[in-house]
Amino acid sequence: MKAAYVQNGEVLVGEIADPVPGKGQALVRTHSCGLCASDAHFLTGGKNIIALSRRLGGPYAALDFERPFVPGHEYVGEVLDYGPGSRRTVRPGRKVTSVPIMRQGGSHAVVGFSHQCPGGFGELMLLDEDFILEVPDGLPDEYAAMIEPLAVGLEHARRGRPQPGDAALVIGCGAIGLGVIAGLKLMGVAPIIAADFHQSRRDLAVAMGAHIAVDPREVNAYAPLPDFGGRQANLIYECVGLPGMLQRIIESAPFDGRIVMGGYCMEEEPFFVFAAQNKRLNVQFAGGEEPQDMDLALRSIADGSIDVTPWLGSRIGLGGVADAIANVSGPGTPVRTVIDPRML
Repeated sequence: MKAAYVQNGEVLVGEIADPVPGKGQALVRTHSCGLCASDAHFLTGGKNIIALSRRLGGPYAALDFERPFVPGHEYVGEVLDYGPGSRRTVRPGRKVTSVPIMRQGGSHAVVGFSHQCPGGFGELMLLDEDFILEVPDGLPDEYAAMIEPLAVGLEHARRGRPQPGDAALVIGCGAIGLGVIAGLKLMGVAPIIAADFHQSRRDLAVAMGAHIAVDPREVNAYAPLPDFGGRQANLIYECVGLPGMLQRIIESAPFDGRIVMGGYCMEEEPFFVFAAQNKRLNVQFAGGEEPQDMDLALRSIADGSIDVTPWLGSRIGLGGVADAIANVSGPGTPVRTVIDPRML
């Protein structure tokens, strides 16, 4: 099959072997796949992530950075067939997405970060039939590819265990932060404050349901805000993933505040425990989405209760992947570029 693959930190395009499904595995032809910032982070930090997984345990331990692997974990595709002995949960010809995890056929891998389970930057994928989720007719491929990134934000939102009377602050308005805002809105949380350096992302935050969006260089988002009767955010979502964020939030959070760490920081994150203890803070580390979050994301996009149209940038073929990864972040970049591996 044709694919954009990573080898030794370099993005290449070429032919690689077609994946062969085992028991419980669906063979899927990719239609669309979103480009995530974590794909770019892995180019520079992949060796460290693999080493940490091998030392501390993690899903990337079996990955060899010097061997080709096909990224892409925000996908939609068409079921072609199944491996022998599978239950065949969705009939061939139907479009599906899934949590990007493989647990069938003797594998335990993250789709897109595995030599056995190539991701959506290739023409073919293997998906776990226990996790595949049928996409309804009429939902465009690029919208279906947004189900997974939205589901991550929805998972983070519920990990904060929002309660009546909470005031939420979302720091960082990339896809994860925007998904958190959308999830909080669905749960009726108000007010929701968003903080981001870029005006375009602040505008998107308001479109997703934030009541106010501030530039943290100009406004202290942790302070009581006059626009909300002097209320101060007590439920804080970190969606940036840079070192130093946790300590900064601990210093700024109110007594009995709750902090959800959703940004993926690839470096060690030191903080002063006593500072958090003195305020009786609760720090919750959020991970990836679960099937319930995927289901909610699919239903919310399909029925229009969450509009991901503003997330969508250009649609590119495999030949544009290297440039797109190199320019995935920064002012004016879309929340998601969509890759169609059927296009060169």
